[in-house]
Amino acid sequence: MNLAFDLKAADGYKSKSQIARVLTESWVGKNIYCPNCGNEILNEFANNSPVADFFCGDCNHEYELKSKKDSSTLKIVDGAYSTMIDRINSDNNPNFFFLNYKSSDFTVQNFFVIPKHFFIDEIIEKRKPLSPNAKRAGWIGCNILLNGIPESGKIHFVKNNTVLERSEVLSNWNKTKFLSKQKKENRGWTIEILNLLDRIQSNDFYLKDVYKFEEDLQVKFPNNNFVKDKIRQQLQVLRDKNLIEFLGNGHYKKV
Repeated sequence: MNLAFDLKAADGYKSKSQIARVLTESWVGKNIYCPNCGNEILNEFANNSPVADFFCGDCNHEYELKSKKDSSTLKIVDGAYSTMIDRINSDNNPNFFFLNYKSSDFTVQNFFVIPKHFFIDEIIEKRKPLSPNAKRAGWIGCNILLNGIPESGKIHFVKNNTVLERSEVLSNWNKTKFLSKQKKENRGWTIEILNLLDRIQSNDFYLKDVYKFEEDLQVKFPNNNFVKDKIRQQLQVLRDKNLIEFLGNGHYKKV
């Protein structure tokens, strides 16, 4: 995998935003394979497609590309809030590619994919409406909150300038496929427990360590009066899917 952009791809373009779009899309088209099925070639949709940027001709998974130069960020600016909410709750919502590149030499620093089943309403932040004096007065945009997505939902192809092995990428993608078959409410709980496990720094942890987040979970799920029961249930789900290992007596290990 070549981490350098092909600068010739942007010959003839003047706008900085157009140059960035062409360079990043060109790089993805030449270097990235489908993480769902491993197909070497991703096809591009026509420019300004309302659906996505790329699709796999073998498994039909779709991918929307977001890019950010230089520093990485916990927020990714997206389009209209209502459109985004409708899209992530639809049957054909796309997966998201995130590309972070260095503007001084146009090389990729980080590239990862977030499977579509990690996109729930809680990670979409509503921005303030545009002012009455704005051209699109009252329009409401949104941000994608990357800190609301667990590390297991950020599947890296490139991490800190290092290219990961294809086998590792495909394996990491497959680990969380089960989420796509969960009902929305259960999926929200599983994702939240994965987020909490990321906050526990040790690979070994105990049930009591997760219970410490009971109040946080009660705030996020105010209609559930049996939070500890739900915690145990979700840990069992993660155990059954081999994301954690149960060692006995309330003792677990991250896999």
